[in-house]
Amino acid sequence: MRGELFVRVFVAVVLAVGGWQLAIFIAGRTEAASNQLTWVLSLAIAGYAFGFLLAPFIVIRPWRWVRKRAKLVPGLFPVHRLVAAAIGLAFALVITALLILPLSLLPDPWSKIAPLIAGVILVCFFVPVMALQGHLVLKFFFGGSPGLPTQREGASQLMVVDTNAIIDGRIADIVKTGFIQATLVVPRFVLDELRHIADSSDALRRNRGRRGLEMLTQLQRSPDSPVQISDIDFDDTPDVDSKLVRLARTLRCPIVSNDVNLNRVAGLQGVKVLNINELANAVKPVILPGEDIVLRIVQEGKEVGQGVGFLDDGTMVVVEGGRRHLNSDIAISVTRVLQTAAGRMIFAQPKEAVDERTRR
Repeated sequence: MRGELFVRVFVAVVLAVGGWQLAIFIAGRTEAASNQLTWVLSLAIAGYAFGFLLAPFIVIRPWRWVRKRAKLVPGLFPVHRLVAAAIGLAFALVITALLILPLSLLPDPWSKIAPLIAGVILVCFFVPVMALQGHLVLKFFFGGSPGLPTQREGASQLMVVDTNAIIDGRIADIVKTGFIQATLVVPRFVLDELRHIADSSDALRRNRGRRGLEMLTQLQRSPDSPVQISDIDFDDTPDVDSKLVRLARTLRCPIVSNDVNLNRVAGLQGVKVLNINELANAVKPVILPGEDIVLRIVQEGKEVGQGVGFLDDGTMVVVEGGRRHLNSDIAISVTRVLQTAAGRMIFAQPKEAVDERTRR
C-alpha cells in the first residue's frame, strides 16, 4: 500500500511538472502572455490529478505484467536492483525538469547545453547509487524487494522448505519451540506439488498432500511461524528437487528437508540441507549402558523370550526375557545401545535378573 501511494504521488508530480512546462510553452506561443499563471495552474493541477488517478494503469499494472512475463530470476538479473535503478532514473529526470527553467535563463549557448549536461550528470549519479543500494531503497519505499523473500525482524537468515518437510509436520512443532530464528520460504512450485498430491487418485498420496496443506496453513496462522511464499521459479528445470537446489543457491540459504536423495544432491552442489530426522536423533535423550528405567512391554521380540517396548521418543527397546512381562510395566537395566542407519536401538534386561546375577 505504501509503495502504491508513492508511485501515485511520483507519477502525479511528473505529470504536474510536464503540465507546467506545457503551460509555459503555450503561453509563450500565444499573445495572452498575461494569462501565463492561469495556464500554469490549470495544466499543473490537471496533470497532477490525472497522474494520481491513472498511475495504477500506466505504471503499476504494466510493471506487474512485465515482471510476471519476464520471470526475472534474482542472482542472474536482480529485480530489486532493476527497480531501484528505475527509481533513480525517475528522480534524475524530475530534478532535471525542475532545473530546465532556471538553466534556460543562462546566456547562449549555455541555455541550451546546460539542461542536457545537468540531466546526464544527475542520471549518472542517481542510477548507480540507487542500484548499488537496491535493498535499502526498496525497503524504504515498498517495505521489501519485489520477487525476493524478506527476512522478518530479528531473523538471522532464510530457509527454503521442502515438500517432504511440510508433509512430515514436525517443522511446525520445531517452529513453536522458538529454536528457528529464520524466515521459512515456501516456493510456489512446492505449493503446486502439494496441490497435485492432494488431488491424486491414490488415497495414501491424497491424504499426504492434504496433511501437507494443513501443516502449511497451521504454520501461516501461527504467530511464531515466519512463512513467506516465493514466486521465484525456474521454467527450464522440471524437477522440483533441482528447483529447490537452484533457489537455495540463488538465495544463499539452506534447505529444510528429510529427503535423503535431496540431501545428497544438494551436498554435491554446495547447498546445506537441515535434515529433520538428524535433528530428531540429536535431541533424543542420552541413555547409557547401566542405567535403570521403567518400560512397558507392548509386544514380543523376534528371538525367543524377548519383549519389545518403546521410549517416549519412539526408540525401540529390546528386553531379554521380557516376554513374560507382556502388557505390563517393569524396571529394566540397559545393557547395550546400538546406533543404526534407521535410528537407535537399546538392549536391556529386567532389573530383577540383573540384581540376582549381581548377588551371585
